[in-house]
Amino acid sequence: MNFDWLKRTMPRGLYGRAALILFLPVVVVTVVVTVMFLQRHFEDVTRQMTSGMAHEVALVASRIEAAPDEAAARVAGREIAAPLGLELVLPAEPGTEWRALYDLSGRVVIAELHERVPAVRSVDLSHRREVRVTLQGRWGYYQLAFPRLRVSASNPHQLLVLMTGTSLLMTAIATVFLRNQLRPIRRLARAAEEYGKGRIIPYRPAGATEIRSAGTAFLEMRARIERQNEQRKQMLSGVSHDLRTPLTRLRLGLSMLSPDYPPEPDEIAALESDVAAMGTMVDAFLDHARDAAQDAPPEPVPALDFVRGIVADAQRGGQDVVLHSAAGDQSGRATFRRDSLRRAVENLIGNAVRYGDRAEVEAALGPSYFRISIEDDGPGIPPERREEALRPFTRLDPARNQNRGQGVGLGLSIAADIARAHGGQLRLGQGERLGGLRAEIVIPR
Repeated sequence: MNFDWLKRTMPRGLYGRAALILFLPVVVVTVVVTVMFLQRHFEDVTRQMTSGMAHEVALVASRIEAAPDEAAARVAGREIAAPLGLELVLPAEPGTEWRALYDLSGRVVIAELHERVPAVRSVDLSHRREVRVTLQGRWGYYQLAFPRLRVSASNPHQLLVLMTGTSLLMTAIATVFLRNQLRPIRRLARAAEEYGKGRIIPYRPAGATEIRSAGTAFLEMRARIERQNEQRKQMLSGVSHDLRTPLTRLRLGLSMLSPDYPPEPDEIAALESDVAAMGTMVDAFLDHARDAAQDAPPEPVPALDFVRGIVADAQRGGQDVVLHSAAGDQSGRATFRRDSLRRAVENLIGNAVRYGDRAEVEAALGPSYFRISIEDDGPGIPPERREEALRPFTRLDPARNQNRGQGVGLGLSIAADIARAHGGQLRLGQGERLGGLRAEIVIPR
């Protein structure tokens, strides 16, 4: 069966769909209860009351029919009608049958009187509080009138008014609550849409727990993207800044070369050194950009074995590094990008053995976290400069021993970027055992 027409007619907005889900059952239940109550209660009660009234009308009609003449019929009819609460008019004009369209119980009254009293010719319900029944007998037309309360329940419309009023009140209350619940979703959608256009607008998570979680995740994602964008800008700025110095030296060296005399070996070595330095910086930047673009999706990995493998590979490469401890479930797994996290840890180990003599690695797998710590015996980084050390192309010459190796200042920046991409962070501190820098990556498990 094709339901495309239903999809086209349904609301497309979240507010419209939520209102439909909320109000449609209320309307359906109200209508069903109303119809069933009117049918089962009002119609049955009205039929019973009208049946009793029909017997009284039939009794008066039988007395009138049994009278010998019209005068006697009038006297006999009034004698029996008065105690029964009926008003007799004899003779009377032929009446007309009438009821209002909204008079639901009137239909039952008319049908019941016609069925039970054959002499009835018309039933007039034009008066709100009175029923006028016209009958035809031996002496012509006559009319019986009695209160409407004797054949139908009082004010049956009150139920409809009460149900309608209550439904409208509940609908208004539900609409207010619905707007309060949907407003945070619309604000989140607007913040995401504006951010997609390159504009950042203030947004604070609000609403239900699930909406707050989605809003918090959006803010974290937006902050992470902004940090990555800022890092890319800093990297590009660092590349251009660091390339400017060797380019200036290279340009100056080339301008000083004489076409009449061959260059000295020292001059050639200096020019080659500048070219090599520029190549190293460009390669480091391109490697980082390429590796970030080729990251595999996160997957469950045996966490502690992962760290043991990195330490073993570093030892085979001639680096003085040992695994000090591996705490937690030895077979436990953590979810992360294997290649990128390996690159971050290897960068930290490389920095540790470059600026110190040896390094120690610690790993801990907790119920909700995975922590990898690398500590060295180097000079460390002063607390006031640790934030600066995480920026791309930053080399803290006074704090770190640059004579131990050549770097471009991307190691800590890459590690911090990878940690943030995993929802974690890179923390720098003072080593307690070796006294140098302690770099710690913590990511959620």
